[in-house]
Amino acid sequence: MDLSIPLADEAATDRLAVWLAHRLRAGDCVLLDGPIGAGKSHLARALIRARLGRPEDVPSPTFTLVQVYEAAGVDIWHADLYRLSHPDEVLELGLADAFGQAICLVEWPDRLGALAPPDSLRLSLSMAGDGRIALLRGGRDGLLAGWTA
Repeated sequence: MDLSIPLADEAATDRLAVWLAHRLRAGDCVLLDGPIGAGKSHLARALIRARLGRPEDVPSPTFTLVQVYEAAGVDIWHADLYRLSHPDEVLELGLADAFGQAICLVEWPDRLGALAPPDSLRLSLSMAGDGRIALLRGGRDGLLAGWTA
């Protein structure tokens, strides 16, 4: 099932992030794709805060590569792979191990190469006038059921 969701503003992006946050479980991986400025980090921050259920400083992992958050029995790994040059570097981060036991949010997923989990949810953001469009595809069975704008 594919979903195409117009995101008119940041509030719409936040609503999508909150909806996803409460549907994800350990072992789910969200591959966040789109050009610089498309809203990948904004969506990841909103999702992490929603899952934590509290305000939290959620810095971009552009320089640290990975940030880990503990949320009610499951870790959330937020990775920004922009600076990686080879998929083998993903193994050094421990991300491949996290795929099976944490919720993983991965920006610049093309850097994963063949290491991307096959049942990942691919969430592509693109510019559309003053807003964005989110295209969601894949993920485990039932993950995308029930979206209402």
